[in-house]
Amino acid sequence: MHQPTESLDPDLLRWDDAGLLPAVIQDEATREVRMVGYMNRESLDRTLESGQVWFFSRSRQELWRKGATSGNTLALRSIYVNCEENCLLLLVDPTGPTCHTGNQSCFYRPLRKVPS
Repeated sequence: MHQPTESLDPDLLRWDDAGLLPAVIQDEATREVRMVGYMNRESLDRTLESGQVWFFSRSRQELWRKGATSGNTLALRSIYVNCEENCLLLLVDPTGPTCHTGNQSCFYRPLRKVPS
């Protein structure tokens, strides 16, 4: 991954109509994609301030810190924005499994086999 040449002001991000952005969570060491969540401006600010990853729950309509009840936290190492400024990539140091099922990643089931 290229090193960033400039930082971007969060006010310039292209939040959706609900004020959210998808956030792809990737293990910094292994590069495994662990999960995708949604962030609003407040969860992004809390993440940047605390170094622990926060999300906005669309179903509960509230902020939540990953690992608050399970202990399986995500320590922020770096954060990137895509070229269209409408999605975030967070590189993290995970403590324990990320998925609520107990799997390391939420991406553990193939949709279907791809022809060879």
